[in-house]
Amino acid sequence: MNIYKIVFSPTGGTKKVADAVALEISQKNNGSIEEVDLTDYNMDFSSVAISKDDIAILAVPSYAGRVPAVASKRISQIKGNGANTVIVCVYGNRDYDDTLIELYDIAKESNFKVTSAIAAIAKHSIAYKYASNRPDENDINKLKEFASKIINASELLDEHKLKGNRPYKKIGKISVAPKTKNNCNNCKLCVNKCPVQAINIKNPKKIDKNKCISCMRCVSICNYSAKYINKVKLDLIHLALKKSCSKAKDYEFYIN
Repeated sequence: MNIYKIVFSPTGGTKKVADAVALEISQKNNGSIEEVDLTDYNMDFSSVAISKDDIAILAVPSYAGRVPAVASKRISQIKGNGANTVIVCVYGNRDYDDTLIELYDIAKESNFKVTSAIAAIAKHSIAYKYASNRPDENDINKLKEFASKIINASELLDEHKLKGNRPYKKIGKISVAPKTKNNCNNCKLCVNKCPVQAINIKNPKKIDKNKCISCMRCVSICNYSAKYINKVKLDLIHLALKKSCSKAKDYEFYIN
């Protein structure tokens, strides 16, 4: 049996959550972990071979209360083949709105058998002062405890237990494309790692605002801190989220 860790995690928060779950299942079941990076635009996701005897972890961040469209598209190329699956949505302490129910529908459409679900909290990818220390040690321990239950879960999860609405909330146009400082040395790391190829390969200082999904990967991985969000815009985002993000929220776990 393999554990397929299928993750869209531009800044690493979602990956931390998925890693904790996968490692616990692997240690308890002696299974090997296969990682599928949904941010890799070069990957042929239709070639991922999951069997019914495997366990899948589908993990995505919540972007304005929805599954990132690019992650949805890439998951839909993978054939779940009836594998028992835990779906995971990770959010920055505001709300995950319809993300979890949408991910459930995407998984079902691709023939993943959803047996459990997690709504987890990690550092907000843009308003980074919120949930800055999540997942913390207590969160990881909760994930490990729940992972031990996932191993033997084989009953289809009752979707009515999940928070969220259909039709899903409308996706608003988010325009938070990073800017570039003059100390950019043209190393093209951001170009190669951008999940949607929004950064110009000839001039990495240029970002296509129509392609950019505001995932903040380029900001988080730049070795020279050359990518950044305009301070005025960032301050406004922090202010807008202050009421909904300041109080720490708990992880949510779903299983029959």
